Amino acid sequence: MASSLGHFIEARDSLVTDAIDGLLTARGGALARLDGYPDIRVVVRAERDPGKVAVISGGGSGHEPTHAGFVGEGLLDAAVCGDVFASPSADAVLAGILAVSGPAGCLVVVKNYAGDRLNFGLAAERARGLGIAVETVLVADDIALPAAKQPRGIAGTLFVHKVAGHAAAAGLPLAEVAARARKAASVARSLGIAVSTATIPGSHRAERMAEGQAELGLGIHGEPGVERLALPQASELARIMAERLAPTLPGDGPLALLVNNLGATTALEMQVLTRAVLATDLGKRARLLLGPAPAMTALDMHGASLSFLPLDGTMEEALLAPVPVPSWPAAVTVAAPVVKPLPDGLEGERFTPSQDALAAGRIAVVAKALIAAEADLNALDAKVGDGDTGTTFAGAARAVLADLDRLPQADPPALARALAERIGRAAGGSSGVLASIFFAAAGASLTDGAGWPEALAEGVTRVRAYGGANPGDRTMLDALIPAIEALRSGDLSGAASAAREGARATAGMSRAATGRSSYLAAGDLQGVEDPGAAAIVIAFAALI
Repeated sequence: MASSLGHFIEARDSLVTDAIDGLLTARGGALARLDGYPDIRVVVRAERDPGKVAVISGGGSGHEPTHAGFVGEGLLDAAVCGDVFASPSADAVLAGILAVSGPAGCLVVVKNYAGDRLNFGLAAERARGLGIAVETVLVADDIALPAAKQPRGIAGTLFVHKVAGHAAAAGLPLAEVAARARKAASVARSLGIAVSTATIPGSHRAERMAEGQAELGLGIHGEPGVERLALPQASELARIMAERLAPTLPGDGPLALLVNNLGATTALEMQVLTRAVLATDLGKRARLLLGPAPAMTALDMHGASLSFLPLDGTMEEALLAPVPVPSWPAAVTVAAPVVKPLPDGLEGERFTPSQDALAAGRIAVVAKALIAAEADLNALDAKVGDGDTGTTFAGAARAVLADLDRLPQADPPALARALAERIGRAAGGSSGVLASIFFAAAGASLTDGAGWPEALAEGVTRVRAYGGANPGDRTMLDALIPAIEALRSGDLSGAASAAREGARATAGMSRAATGRSSYLAAGDLQGVEDPGAAAIVIAFAALI
């Protein structure tokens, strides 16, 4: 039996057919396939108007949802699927043409790769020999290699699918459907970027890029990029890509923009990149936005591509027309983010700023220490949690530092309440809430006349009550409780030592009672300090 090598597959030989059958099931009867497995793998609309022009496309698999995922009314009538990253045979393409073509004929959309040109071209010629009216359109939207005689067809092909599918659904004749498709193909422009190559399911990944490197202009089959560079911040990357694309686009009119996920890029990254692209001079011309979405992927490639299409009234109408295809990235009109005021009731207590050099100094050193430790705490948390402890503590610290001069530094009860408010608003997750509870309870205790050590102890009591953790449960309390007990005697150095010993003890605790660590086996926790306890150690060490 073939090894899956970490992929959800049955066997490499049946990968494409298994995937097609899964797609058909998920579309609830809207799609069908031709009975030609394994040599002919063609997905067709289950029902279509035979009197309208058929639009057909296809190519190698591994680019899902392209092509089979875009079969539906207003898009493709058939998709011909090859092996992973390999063109389908001419027989398979001809089967697709014959299956959906009627008297109105068909348009075949071909991406500019040698295998696709040859196989789709031969099938088109054979279909014409059988008396079928066939037109072809070749898409070559990739601008990575300006001097290339045969630019590749990549994600800009989807603009052509939509323009052609819309024209065909409107009942236009083949000549007009082909003319609109060719116009879209002639002006669509695309460029890709990635930080990893693709992995063929059932195979090992071929690593080509070092950590922190990216390839600009790489192909959707893992072909090396035209340029290797150190991956910049999203805004700089967007600027670089926009500057390469801008000279290839005619005029200065409105554009449609497709932000395409190449397979393994997180939604957060794609949203950040989209924002950055729209902020460029070229992005500001975008009137319609498609995505960010996985539209034409390269298996699990960690990357993205940008595709632009100059708009006229016909193309804009086509892109905005809805289609009953779940995976199609519907176009929306670009609009600035809408910001609404916060609801009443969140303002909280208003604090009068005051100055106290000692209090300000203590707050500043702790905050800066937690910010400096962000990466280390995240790395520690990644071993036993979700890797965000450092970010949570650093986020709270940055918020407090930003407001330091506005805090009531000389009024201890108000200062504690203000810290609770700032941290509660800035820090997410349970750690932020617990820290806010801790300082709120301490502030109430200070108001009642307690000193700082007693007030902090009361904060711990409230944290235990709400958080449900106790000493020995492998949490930050294992460092915080002994530190505050030592602080009662006024020994700050002893408090720091007690925190350190408490944190070290968590490395030997085999179970965690709360948090994400509570879902881990004892072996995964052994020898790893609790990240929250480690943060408490950093805070007390900074105070010394």
